Amino acid sequence: MDNRSIRDSGGDRWFTVLNYIVLTLFLLSVLYPLLYVLSASFSSPDAIVSGRVWLWPVGFTLDGYEAVFHHKLIGSGFRNSLFYMVAGTAINVTLTILAAYPLARKDLYGRNFFMFLFVFTTMFSGGLIPFYILVRNLGMLDTVWAMLLPGALGVWNVVITRTYFQTSIPEEMLEAAQLDGCSDFTFVRKIVLPLSMPIIAVITLFYAVGHWNQYFSAFIFLKSQNLYPLQIVLREILIQNNINMDMLSTVVDVQSAAKREGLSNLLKYSLIVVATVPLMIVYPFVQKHFVKGVMIGSLKG
Repeated sequence: MDNRSIRDSGGDRWFTVLNYIVLTLFLLSVLYPLLYVLSASFSSPDAIVSGRVWLWPVGFTLDGYEAVFHHKLIGSGFRNSLFYMVAGTAINVTLTILAAYPLARKDLYGRNFFMFLFVFTTMFSGGLIPFYILVRNLGMLDTVWAMLLPGALGVWNVVITRTYFQTSIPEEMLEAAQLDGCSDFTFVRKIVLPLSMPIIAVITLFYAVGHWNQYFSAFIFLKSQNLYPLQIVLREILIQNNINMDMLSTVVDVQSAAKREGLSNLLKYSLIVVATVPLMIVYPFVQKHFVKGVMIGSLKG
């Protein structure tokens, strides 16, 4: 019988319709806040305060973005965040692969013990003060290394990468390569890495997002403004604006204070857009590998 002649039952059709409705509502619940923030960042302060912004910009203006990009540290903040993201992600991915591949090999002596040591670090921590003392004793305070090395290896990413290697790289392939005189490093470089692009894309995105949004390490370890990442610079802009608004509200009339509050709200939405747009631009390039890498890497090995 031709499969095309088989029709869905009434219950199946209703189930499909219900799925579409639920997924559409879920999509709108996720998409609308993003559209609102983007529209509010281009709207006039009065429209934001009065609640007239719903979907499209009202009273189009670029005042929020002008206030952000005219700040003296915004350029260095972008450059620093980009450097921390690129350099830090390269270090993270390299160390993750170097740790995950040996742990995926069944012939590694003491593999379970080393895996236990990795997992143990996720359960217990020395705390912030010992962590700060360690970074200080290593001479990394107020240097770029304080942003790159303390979090150079993510145990969870090692686990999912190890699982991917175990489930996707057959042992027979390694045995055949060894018979041809292939060393372990050559095997990883020429065979393992090309076959592992989905999981590499996943951990690259995880690490890159973490570095781009990182602010706590900079807040604790950095003193020089020329080393500040973008998130710290945006925080300084927002705090400075709020302080100025509080000071002005005590000496000016109500109308001026309301205008200042509207500018503060406009600045918040502009800062959100500035901080998130770069990652939203990068995500589509790794999205095709993302789902496959997460699903395979999350399987128990």
